[in-house]
Amino acid sequence: MAATEPTPHVSAQWQKSTARVVFGVIWGIDAALKWTPGFRKEYLDMVQGAAKGQAAWLQPWFQFWVWLISPRVGFFAYSTAVIETVIALALILGFARKSTYWLTAIFGLLIWSTAEGFGGPYTAGSTDVGTGIIYTMAAVFLLAINATAGTSRYSVDAWIERRIPWWPIVAEVQGSRRAPG
Repeated sequence: MAATEPTPHVSAQWQKSTARVVFGVIWGIDAALKWTPGFRKEYLDMVQGAAKGQAAWLQPWFQFWVWLISPRVGFFAYSTAVIETVIALALILGFARKSTYWLTAIFGLLIWSTAEGFGGPYTAGSTDVGTGIIYTMAAVFLLAINATAGTSRYSVDAWIERRIPWWPIVAEVQGSRRAPG
């Protein structure tokens, strides 16, 4: 007789889904702020400001981003707004969770390492490491929960997985269908 995987308790399903949705709402609030004219207007200044006070060995990194963004500020500002909106919606709906968690973690690191200046410069009185690294950690934790708890019953992915056999490759860390608990 084949061993079956234990099914997570219903409250565990609600807990992991609630954590994902709340994280999505936070990204949604962040995304809404990116659609304001003030964000587009200050976008380049934000990246340039992140370079101030950083170690000399980090300056080429920031100079690269300023060089890349300068002639295309509108493109980068709108792209940031679109990516954050897509992340928020995917998290709230539970769509392509594995892929979304990876995108969220990578995008969080990109924000942290550019606009947030790695949370620095770290000097006496520094009290904030930046939100980007925290967003990255939250995404990695959701990825770990997905790996251990399997398919989320309360997600668009659960519905899609019943209809498209290969969808778990996009949605599940294990890449195979696991019974929703």
